[in-house]
Amino acid sequence: MHFKKVHHAQTAARSHPSCTRGLHAKTMGKDNHAPGQHSTRRMSSAPPGVPTADNSRYEYLLVTLHEGVRTITFNRPDKKNSLNEKMFDEIVVALQEAADDVSTIITTITGSGNVFTAGNDMSNFRTLTMAQTRDVLIRFMGAFVDFPKPLVAVVNGAAVGAGATLLPLFDAVYATDKAVFFTPFSALGITAEGCSTYTFPKVMGPGQTTEMLLFNKKMSAAEACKVGLVTEVFPEATFQQEVHQRLQAMAKLPPKPLVYSKALIRDIHKEDLHKVNVAECQRVTERFAAVYLPGKEEYQEFVMSDCDGKA
Repeated sequence: MHFKKVHHAQTAARSHPSCTRGLHAKTMGKDNHAPGQHSTRRMSSAPPGVPTADNSRYEYLLVTLHEGVRTITFNRPDKKNSLNEKMFDEIVVALQEAADDVSTIITTITGSGNVFTAGNDMSNFRTLTMAQTRDVLIRFMGAFVDFPKPLVAVVNGAAVGAGATLLPLFDAVYATDKAVFFTPFSALGITAEGCSTYTFPKVMGPGQTTEMLLFNKKMSAAEACKVGLVTEVFPEATFQQEVHQRLQAMAKLPPKPLVYSKALIRDIHKEDLHKVNVAECQRVTERFAAVYLPGKEEYQEFVMSDCDGKA
């Protein structure tokens, strides 16, 4: 998703005429590709593909590769795919693996079950020091900033916290019409992350940014598409099939021009993104330490309850 300044939702809607095109697409035939094999953890659905050679290194991810499309799936459905410390590290490794693999043309990230991700698992901070927490977050967010190949978010359900704030760092965001986007930082006594204090104003303008990052506005998929956070919305019934078809078409494009063009679009922002990332992670870590105490479960319960809510 490229950065551009918009000043209100109507301007954004005019800039994104494809927002609802998927909603009116004809139902496609059954997908004949073999489903990905399951990891050792239970997963309710899997994208087409086969596990990569190094898939065994991941406990909370499922990584598949099919005809140039590498899919990284958050695979912690019992916790609504919330991100724990090990997942942060695994995602960094998985992105590096995708960057290094010449057979990977397009990389996608999605969630198992009916949730994209509930964001940060607050139990991370029971054992980590503030400095360790900050460094884990900086490294995790920075991996998205530096990823050199086309990166596509396949948002299959609720995207909360980092699940929403990271989206402008993707090159395309495809969402089911059942998805919701929620960044309840202020309500939880913490601050924004994912470079969103830099990317959100550029993508959706200052007004919508304030609504989301300060005042906890929850957006539907259609609303998120209108303001530019989502590239295109698809009906739930055909979401996986239509997105799979789109990704396979992308993967047939020559890889080098994709990488070179992404660099030309994005590299001008990298230095600023890394600076913002450090500042955001420092501040949010301070807030975590101030508001989250061991044994205090209100934060996670609040986030989990909103993963099934409506915008």
